Amino acid sequence: MAGEILDNKGRGEAGWQWPAIHPEGRRFGLIAVGAALFVLLVLGWELLGWPLLLASAGVFAFFRDPERVVPQADNLILAPADGVVTRIDIVEPPLELQIEDGSGHPGLPAGAVTRVSVFLSLFDVHINRTPVGGTVRRVVYIPGRFISAELDKASEENERQHLLVERSDGLRVGFTQIAGLVARRIVPFVKPGDILAKGQRVGLIRFGSRVDVYLPAGTDAAVMIGQRVIAGETVIARIGERLLLEGISQ
Repeated sequence: MAGEILDNKGRGEAGWQWPAIHPEGRRFGLIAVGAALFVLLVLGWELLGWPLLLASAGVFAFFRDPERVVPQADNLILAPADGVVTRIDIVEPPLELQIEDGSGHPGLPAGAVTRVSVFLSLFDVHINRTPVGGTVRRVVYIPGRFISAELDKASEENERQHLLVERSDGLRVGFTQIAGLVARRIVPFVKPGDILAKGQRVGLIRFGSRVDVYLPAGTDAAVMIGQRVIAGETVIARIGERLLLEGISQ
């Protein structure tokens, strides 16, 4: 299915399939399986071995990497991660995405914008995707703490990685991968100068995390607090569109 064009008129074919396991996670899964088999077959500790074997399946599941059908309209900004929208607020983008970095490419303009925060639990897909297509202008890694990613201060204190993508029309969108309470490493798949298609994989965060997206000025979120989103598929904003959305939890 990868690379196949599908639409809302019936073009294309799709069906359920087992999701692939990203190469970054295969060694973790194999280590877990090896440890479980050692406990079961060598030590003979069934009470511990069977739970370990079940846990190893969970490790593989954590690194699952399903295909996504990515909407292609030019005005769409897509969710960068699977999870729940836990914050929508008006903030200044991080300085690392604003200040001159010596590359000759401008950062985000100064001024408050809408930030959409997506929290990923241990059960969500942890492959992150770019919300827009374009050229990667910045990848800035910042070491830090590992407090709960649901807390607002996590965006300033936790280990994090800022990315800035510039579209061909000059529009720039920044987003930040934030390690959480359990996460211990942010793994990048891209570098400055790479050209990305909308919804392309850009990295992963191991074991629970959060991703913040800084929408362009004059653009409101098209999602609501508490809404579940899917990376590369859910539209979280339409460029230049201002609107109020209301929902009822039920």
